[in-house]
Amino acid sequence: MRRIGVFTGLAESDPLTIRYVQELRGALEKLGWTERQNIQFVYRYAAGDPSLAREYAKELVGTQPDLIVGHTTPVAAALSQATHTIPVVFVSITDPVRNGLVSSMAHPGANMTGFTNYEFSMGAKWIEILKEMAPSTTRVSLMLNPDSGFYYVDYLRSVETVALAHSVQATLAPVHNADEIESTIAALGRESGSGLILLPAIPITTNIQRVIDAAAHYRVPAVYPFSSHAKQGGLAAYGVELGDLFRQAATYVDRILRGEKPGDLPVQAPTRFELIINRKTARSLGLTIPQTLLVRADEVIE
Repeated sequence: MRRIGVFTGLAESDPLTIRYVQELRGALEKLGWTERQNIQFVYRYAAGDPSLAREYAKELVGTQPDLIVGHTTPVAAALSQATHTIPVVFVSITDPVRNGLVSSMAHPGANMTGFTNYEFSMGAKWIEILKEMAPSTTRVSLMLNPDSGFYYVDYLRSVETVALAHSVQATLAPVHNADEIESTIAALGRESGSGLILLPAIPITTNIQRVIDAAAHYRVPAVYPFSSHAKQGGLAAYGVELGDLFRQAATYVDRILRGEKPGDLPVQAPTRFELIINRKTARSLGLTIPQTLLVRADEVIE
């Protein structure tokens, strides 16, 4: 019986948490690892709280699991401080080299490896999609949590390059909590021609429904980083299919449990992206989605 720690950055009751755990367990079962037969799971949930991430990382390491799957950058960072020996497969994190989690993408070294959720060229895609949906957009704000690291600088460069070509001004909108999210979107709503792009970071993802509701209330067209955001009512989402990352993570868990070292397994960047458009939300904002964009979408929510 092998014991696996599963540590997510979201709340236990979050629908995404439930889905990601199911994806991981399902993929492991296909590889021969069945719960209560030859594998046991131990769960922890940070619920978007960095202090909880640090506390639970120490607690989880104390249970002496054979391996830990860590979801989100704060969780991976907390695990890197809590253990240098237990193998860790991280999922959906940003820039592990710059964050000091691994030596390099090709040769991680030490006890950590996994799968990132970023591709900085997505910034260009986000601004293009926003401009196609809302042609009157003249300024766009990138909402982010500055405490999550400097990854946003690369996204900003990607956005600025394309924004300039479309005569759109790009600025940063740093937020630290739900109240700042609300006030930032309210301010955008008071300025005509404003648009919003969400960067993947806590506390944004843990308050995503509040973001979506505020964008609808203040009539701010927004593009989101994950498909689930559009399904929850966001105007459009373009980004990595996170369920696929958890299925891929299962292959690394399998290989490590069978004897390979995490430091020898290269960190992998995302390869599967999807565009989801919520046509119902577009109509409520008075936007007409061009057919050229609709045919490119992987899913259109009516």
